[in-house]
Amino acid sequence: MNAYRTQPRKRLLEYLSAHADESLSAGQIASALPEISVSAVYRNLAALEQDGSVRQVTRTDSRERLYQFAAAGQCRRHLHLSCKRCGKTFHMNEAETEELVRSIAALDRFAVDRSETVLYGVCEDCQLCKK
Repeated sequence: MNAYRTQPRKRLLEYLSAHADESLSAGQIASALPEISVSAVYRNLAALEQDGSVRQVTRTDSRERLYQFAAAGQCRRHLHLSCKRCGKTFHMNEAETEELVRSIAALDRFAVDRSETVLYGVCEDCQLCKK
């Protein structure tokens, strides 16, 4: 993390870490944090993305940029599962992640970047709701 930590950046990180299982748009974040201007939200998201504290994701059904807190150790070891209905993002089980990454490397000679990989589908809760 950069040494330069403003109060808005600190507040933004607190909010994102409290909503770590969600992918949120800058607009949603700005609405939830009215004490921070929209421009400051965008500016701080860019800085946090650059230092690895936040990662940007894009839903397959939208071109809107979404942001998610990237917990330092956790996100680098797991693949991410993102629900296309509710927007929640989950970490894939670490053992299953290892097995899948190893299989892809062996079969396709391809190294998967775990911290950047998101698999889209529908979570169990949304499957049960049948929205």
